[in-house]
Amino acid sequence: MDKKSSRLRRSRRTRARIATLGVDRLAVHRTPRHTYAQVFSGETGSVVVATSTLAAEVRKLIRYSGNVDAAAVVGKVIADKAKKAGIESVAFDRSGFKYHGRVKALADAARENGLKF
Repeated sequence: MDKKSSRLRRSRRTRARIATLGVDRLAVHRTPRHTYAQVFSGETGSVVVATSTLAAEVRKLIRYSGNVDAAAVVGKVIADKAKKAGIESVAFDRSGFKYHGRVKALADAARENGLKF
């Protein structure tokens, strides 16, 4: 099994567990250049709020989009958007990525800005 298929297998397992809970889900995806975050509804499975390092409000606050500082800004913005949409608690879906570096920075920033998971 290669690296990508192992990650996708881990992500399917996590998403199946979160689906049984029926709670809102904060999904994170990262590429070498960008970081993406979306909050999915637990009831319908549709995207409620989303942001990434490509979004205009995030691009103003960062210098380079592929580092820990940029991921922290994405975490802050997604937490603010989720709170405005009435979401205070989510399940964290790291999409099979290891919980360190940019994924951890995004999660910590979202927690600091009032999102509970």
